[in-house]
This record gives sequence, C-alpha cells and structure tokens, in this order.
Amino acid sequence: MTKFPGGGLKFGEGTKACLQREINEEFGLEADILEHFYTTDYFQPAKFFENTQLISIYYKMEIPGLPELPVRSEPFVANNASPQILRWMPLKDLDKNHLTFAIDQKIAGILTGNVSNQM
Repeated sequence: MTKFPGGGLKFGEGTKACLQREINEEFGLEADILEHFYTTDYFQPAKFFENTQLISIYYKMEIPGLPELPVRSEPFVANNASPQILRWMPLKDLDKNHLTFAIDQKIAGILTGNVSNQM
C-alpha cells in the first residue's frame, strides 16, 4: 500500500503529542507543528480492524534538521527484508491515484488543487 505517514494515538495522548512522538520515532527529531489542516468529517470504517471507526487528522508541519531525503517519483516494491519503505516526492509530482486509501487520495487532491467531492 502507498499512504501518507501516520500512526495511532496512544490512550491519553493528544493529537499534537502523537505527531511529535511519531516524528521522533521515525527521524529522531522534533517537528514544528504549524497548523491543523484537515480532519475527516464522515464515517470511515477501519480497513484492518472490525467494528472500528477511523478518524484521520492532518497537520501542516516543518521538521527542522531533517536530513536531505532521496526524492522518488516511482513506487518502491517492498520485500521481506524491508517491508516498509518511505518515498518522498515534491508536492507538484503528487498524484492522488498513486495512493491506496480514499482519505489520502482526498488529501492529495486538496494539496494539489485537484479536489474531488467523492467520499
């Protein structure tokens, strides 16, 4: 699957604290959270958990000190040695059709100005 980075809230954790924790776990850095960007406002069943609802919350942020990351436009193919692979690309190259989940496709459309009212 191809999706935006994310993670789940731990019990008792706020959304910004969760974002800080996820960035710290992935990069060992702290993020500057700039502003709330989007929260789902419709029912979205979770794909991998029965009888569970998914709420997605997006923030705009910067990560000072983030090392230069290789930018790729083609999808990676995961394997047993590396089941999770990160792919970075310029926003101008983002195509919502390359994302697996409808919510990520919607956000890509908002970010690129190619918004669809389907949801």
